[in-house]
Amino acid sequence: MSADGQTGEALFLPKFSDARDIDEFVTVLEQFERGEMSPDKFRVFRLARGVYGQRQTDVQMIRLKIPQGALGAAQLEAIAESVEAAGRDICHLTTRQNVQIHFVPMSKVEDALRALDKAGLTTREACGNTVRNVTADPLSGVAEDTVFDVRPYGEAITRHLLRKDYDQSLPRKFKIALSASEADRAMCSINDVGLIARIRDGAHGFKIVAAGGLSTTPMNAITLHEFLPVEDVLDSVEAIVRLFDRTGNRENKHRARLKYVAKKSGPERFVEMYNEELAAVRARGTTPLSSIAITDEPPPPPRQDAEDPAVARRPSYLAWRAASVIAQKQEGYACACVRLPLGDITPSQLRALAPIAQRFSDGTVRTTLEQNLVLRWVPIGKLPALHAALEDIGLARTGGQTVEDVTSCPGADSCQLAVTTSRQLGASIADRFDKLSPKEREALELARSASIKISGCPNSCGQHHVADLGFHGAVKRVGERSAPVYQLHLGGGVDGASGATFGRQVVKLRARGVADAVVRLLSLYAEERASSAETPRDFFRRVSEDRVREVLADLAALDETTPDIDFIDIGQEGDFEVKLGKGECAA
Repeated sequence: MSADGQTGEALFLPKFSDARDIDEFVTVLEQFERGEMSPDKFRVFRLARGVYGQRQTDVQMIRLKIPQGALGAAQLEAIAESVEAAGRDICHLTTRQNVQIHFVPMSKVEDALRALDKAGLTTREACGNTVRNVTADPLSGVAEDTVFDVRPYGEAITRHLLRKDYDQSLPRKFKIALSASEADRAMCSINDVGLIARIRDGAHGFKIVAAGGLSTTPMNAITLHEFLPVEDVLDSVEAIVRLFDRTGNRENKHRARLKYVAKKSGPERFVEMYNEELAAVRARGTTPLSSIAITDEPPPPPRQDAEDPAVARRPSYLAWRAASVIAQKQEGYACACVRLPLGDITPSQLRALAPIAQRFSDGTVRTTLEQNLVLRWVPIGKLPALHAALEDIGLARTGGQTVEDVTSCPGADSCQLAVTTSRQLGASIADRFDKLSPKEREALELARSASIKISGCPNSCGQHHVADLGFHGAVKRVGERSAPVYQLHLGGGVDGASGATFGRQVVKLRARGVADAVVRLLSLYAEERASSAETPRDFFRRVSEDRVREVLADLAALDETTPDIDFIDIGQEGDFEVKLGKGECAA
């Protein structure tokens, strides 16, 4: 590691960890175990250090921050070591570019944190009422529509806020995202602060939006600046955080997010309050961006135009390339999406991926909001060899970035707030896709651009509000029995033009009928779209709710004659029973 705190990766990924955080965690844990600290006080402390209680007793979830989603070989190795130190054989990528390790005994938390610290990775403020992981467009700097690379600015924001006193006990969690283009791949419009790259008169800046969010009352973000020069970004973000700290609801956590401040005040007054806070921040002394180290992207790896003759194209190569490869704006290079079903990856795969990233890309991978990984700066001629290398470690699945690439929160497998086993539903949809008839397969191919997102409760950790087909878990009473059901949200999405559009709540479906419902909805699109130019999103936004309910009526029916199997959640045994714990934070 260099003297300036860099990790030595090809991209010079920054160090965010501090071993003193882990020392403090161990000290406070020992105080708690001796009875010198109350459970509530310890809970607040450990959450701010990224250690989160699960539905199951005596185990924890560790969430580590991946600022702007960037990981190098050393970080991949460290995560693998951390997972193994925690006694686990798998880790999970979230919809906020984080990594989570589930079912960790408290006795193994320290070892896992020490392993992460070796590569500069931290869990500090990954949970709790803090500024969470600052996310960024994974294609920033390389996508055709990139305005400029936003990752360095995300790093600057992360450093500016990390471990600050006013970031340790906010009214509720606080989320920040940066997008490199108007396409808003980072979903700025559903974040507490969103920064969308723009250039005006040759100067770099951002459109600044604030107070967006999902959960049970989704809200599109409010525009604060159509254009703010980059040198003013840190003051602006700090002002929004401080405004939230000062005005957020500390009495009712269900009404504590920044969006409720904006709803209570109204948009115009909210903007006024922000401007007042910004003036106060500037009066105390500005924080110019130049005071934070910002490094440019490194030069790309040596280009090789011709395909490697030693590596023949494998039978699955063309299908993988069609769905997984994105052309870069830099001629001769591409990005490759690594699809991780439901966001899961093993330590051995992480270790094997590290040399692959160094051999075929710029030495890094990026996590995505869809719970996948992206390799950037891959020479076009190296794609067949990259595919072969990924296939050898089980990471060359087709269907990435398509309707087959289902997003899901952890659900009732581990989350205390979840009602249903959302991950199991995701797996059942994948299983149904494997059994499509020829006509159903044709419909799926026509609807490949559609998105499916699942949450195990209304809180939208799986971002079901902004999916073409979104589902959130719920319960329906039938006499003395309870049945697991999913609310269908239809036609949601995020784009730069309109921000967030939240899907219409159309019908509740039996959990075991959702996979068939998905296939029927894709078939409905194929049969009734207005033209070949109508996208799945456009169709699901215009199709009548009555028509959808008609198509899905038998999958929604629940009464005393319903088979017993529909009163058992997917992947479970025994009658369905809602078992909610005390939620500590949302993903």
